[in-house]
Amino acid sequence: MLEINEQIEQRLKKLQEFRQSGIEPFGGAFEVTVHASDILERFRDVSKEELDAGDPASFIVAGRIVTMRDFGKAAFAHVQDSTGRIQVYFRKDILGEAYTIVKKLDIGDILGIRGRVFRTKTQELTLEVDEFKLLTKSLRPLPEKWHGLKDIETRYRQRYVDLIVNPEVRKAFEKRSAVIKALRDFFEAEGFIEVETPMMHQIPGGAAAKPFKTHHNALDIELYLRIAPELYLKRLLVGGYERVYELNKNFRNEGISTKHNPEFTMLEFYMAYKDYTFLMDFTEEIFGTVARRVTGTLKIPYGGETIDLTPPWKRIPMLAALREKGVPDATITDHSEAVRWARSKKIEIEGWTSHAKVLDEIFKELVEPELIQPTFIIDYPVELSPLAKRKPDNPDLVERFELFIASREIANAFSELNDPLDQRGRFLKQVEAREKGDEEAQFMDEDFVRALEYGMPPAAGEGIGIDRLVMLLTDAQSIRDVILFPQLKPEQ
Repeated sequence: MLEINEQIEQRLKKLQEFRQSGIEPFGGAFEVTVHASDILERFRDVSKEELDAGDPASFIVAGRIVTMRDFGKAAFAHVQDSTGRIQVYFRKDILGEAYTIVKKLDIGDILGIRGRVFRTKTQELTLEVDEFKLLTKSLRPLPEKWHGLKDIETRYRQRYVDLIVNPEVRKAFEKRSAVIKALRDFFEAEGFIEVETPMMHQIPGGAAAKPFKTHHNALDIELYLRIAPELYLKRLLVGGYERVYELNKNFRNEGISTKHNPEFTMLEFYMAYKDYTFLMDFTEEIFGTVARRVTGTLKIPYGGETIDLTPPWKRIPMLAALREKGVPDATITDHSEAVRWARSKKIEIEGWTSHAKVLDEIFKELVEPELIQPTFIIDYPVELSPLAKRKPDNPDLVERFELFIASREIANAFSELNDPLDQRGRFLKQVEAREKGDEEAQFMDEDFVRALEYGMPPAAGEGIGIDRLVMLLTDAQSIRDVILFPQLKPEQ
């Protein structure tokens, strides 16, 4: 419902006056011949004298009024389209009776305009309007200022207004689009095929996360929004594809923070006959290619730091990283000692938490905040990685890495487990963990084990968080700054 205040009341009154005079305030199609940025670029170096001396160039643009100054028999406005804004000049002696409409225009109204290009006395490139049409009457005034925490939340909640009044926000999302295009181009050039796998799963799997649950009425079964596409993508390796990727949404029923949104975008890809050591080099190539294309450099300003994406990046085993931070050997090898030590450091540990998960919590608290420059943390405990291949020289660890940049995990990868007997055993241990209270433990997936029994080639796979990658490349400190419509509490 439209809340009526004095400004809105005045706009509603103008709306009625337009209709009474035969002007439709919510018009139809309008043929645009050029955008604001095209005009500004074309005439950027043309002087006022050259424009005045030559034949006047006429253009048709459309956009929203974002500033307006009325001087009685003339008025200046800035009109903003998807590419930028340009000044327009209305004159009563040129427009005649149509100038009465100009007097009723408001900031926020959308116009179609035809005019000639000239420069004002202040040298600003301007369109002198000889014809215009009201395309949309704005009933709500645009905000004058956006500041403070309350307004930040309003920006996320009313992204449509944020995009109007903050052009730099639009640029961030244009950069996001460029990141996604660069990734698709890279994987196409590397011989990958893009695929789509189900968003609704009968058995959630492929990651340690709590799923969203729904119900399918016709089949009368519980379904889950997917937490990861991994198990379906690996089924495609069984089927004979050697290089596949999917760029799509995942859903995880977890907290909301500057790093987390329950709906997020992931790139996940799989390559037959490769392993995680290959993927580390390949990941450096992916990030370097995208960064150069989107920002033009491998040195990225982020949060007051300069992130250097120049390879090679550090590679540190997880347990070695813990030892570097002073975690005692007894903590790394003994479960009860690990729980005691973690709690002594004020790290919250549930009673059912496994030894490997205790170490992971310690890692998140002590190591992760220090990983500013790109770093591969490698060789995780097998219990943390139920879908990864064991290291031949140490079967208690797996061939896995997580990539950290700016204190965040931004990618996760491993040599894929293709032994169906080992995979079944790992799933059964996950079932045990769920029964003990671990809501993020994975389910038994009999069909996936059956697929492995037909034979999956040796392979490596990786997931890259697109939102976090865009955060890095746009110097965004919150994931909400790179998601057009982030999840928020209901509006009160």
